[in-house]
Amino acid sequence: PSRLGLAHAPAHKKPLRSKQHTCFLRPAAAPPPPPPPVALLRRTELCRFSGQKIYPGKGIRFIRADSAVFLFANSKCKRYFHNRLKPAKLTWTAMYRKQHKKDIHAEAAKKRRRTTKKPYSRSIVGASLEVIQKKRAEKPEVRDAAREAALREIKERIKKTKDEKKAKKAEVAKSQKAQTKGAVQKGSKGPKLGGGGGKR
Repeated sequence: PSRLGLAHAPAHKKPLRSKQHTCFLRPAAAPPPPPPPVALLRRTELCRFSGQKIYPGKGIRFIRADSAVFLFANSKCKRYFHNRLKPAKLTWTAMYRKQHKKDIHAEAAKKRRRTTKKPYSRSIVGASLEVIQKKRAEKPEVRDAAREAALREIKERIKKTKDEKKAKKAEVAKSQKAQTKGAVQKGSKGPKLGGGGGKR
């Protein structure tokens, strides 16, 4: 037996015991789920001189005596503005680039990317959707025949109105001729003799 054995231990000494510490741990609670990602709206502003984008927390704000607010991208833009330089004369400003058509290809690409709205059929005043669809489904021969008939009718109507106008004009001319003839016959009594009451 070993020297530290319990059999050889003196009577006055207690046998060695290993101290066991009992810990009462609560079961670990599951951590709360992370909040959903919030889409941060980055409200950008434009530089008053160069036209560059200015992100929040950047740029220089200048308030004039008349309470007009100016925002500049950097001290260079601010200095040029106060020195009354024209942004249209500096090649790196947005105004110059726009005037000299430098970013045309980018604008064209943006325009191309825009989605076109698909047209959809709907009824309009004076024609229901069924009537419109029926007209669309018509054969071209039928449509041409209807068009020709409508044109013929319009031409006939115009011709009729022209004939009526001509007839009216002829009647008016006839009546005027008769009136002038009568006036001439009434007035022809012979030549007037005597000088009348002239100066003496």
